[in-house]
Amino acid sequence: MDCPCGSGMDYTACCKPFHLGKAAPTAEALMRSRYSAYVRRDGAYLHRTWAQEARPSKAALAQLSDGRWCGLTIVATTAGLADDDHGSVHFIARFLAADGSTQQMEEISLFRRDKGRWVYVSGD
Repeated sequence: MDCPCGSGMDYTACCKPFHLGKAAPTAEALMRSRYSAYVRRDGAYLHRTWAQEARPSKAALAQLSDGRWCGLTIVATTAGLADDDHGSVHFIARFLAADGSTQQMEEISLFRRDKGRWVYVSGD
């Protein structure tokens, strides 16, 4: 099965290892795995990969929207490589809205390394 993150790789070789506990090596890899977690409605993974000071409750993440995610485009990545402590990923995520229309959200997500693992901090 193709990975929902749009990498072109099989899910088992792409985002699944991160969902099972392997640390994402870059901010972009974490961004892609978080998108895949939204597609798969994996609130526990989203909770684990959110910076502690900004993360929503587990209960809130357990009730992820029934919206249908349709695709992810990475526009740009700044820093966020294996040797960096901070990075950002500019992306566009498309989804099917309740009224049947295709919509998109665009964000520049900020990430930092926390105890050796990338975490999502915030987005604009």
